Amino acid sequence: MRTWGIYTQWDSGSKKLPKIVQVTTRVPAEVDIEFGFVVSVKGAKNQELVYRIAHPGILDDAGNRRAPFTGTVHIKTNDWDFFLGDTIWSPIDDKLGEWCLTLEMGGTLIAEKSFDVFPPMDRDSPNVTQDDSLA
Repeated sequence: MRTWGIYTQWDSGSKKLPKIVQVTTRVPAEVDIEFGFVVSVKGAKNQELVYRIAHPGILDDAGNRRAPFTGTVHIKTNDWDFFLGDTIWSPIDDKLGEWCLTLEMGGTLIAEKSFDVFPPMDRDSPNVTQDDSLA
């Protein structure tokens, strides 16, 4: 895992990965904030990564809890960087809490990071600590 935290907006149609803005595992629940991690995969061309984004309880249009977001992606080169993440959208209430992002290859866990998405009003609380920012 190269970096994790808050990133610039990711364009899924672009080959460019988002840029790290702040290294942290605490994410304020603000619409369009992007968070996740970037991994570098070496020597695994044509293998498959399985990803899972377990969210705290996002609801569908009928008010039912959605299953974790899952999928697969194929490694395209022997020196490959990959961003796994998500963004916050309205309404934010069902996005609050722990998000756990994982990547597996060949049934083996290769990357895992949990993020705490919290109400933005808590950000300035004296009890809140954040990881160091990147300069």
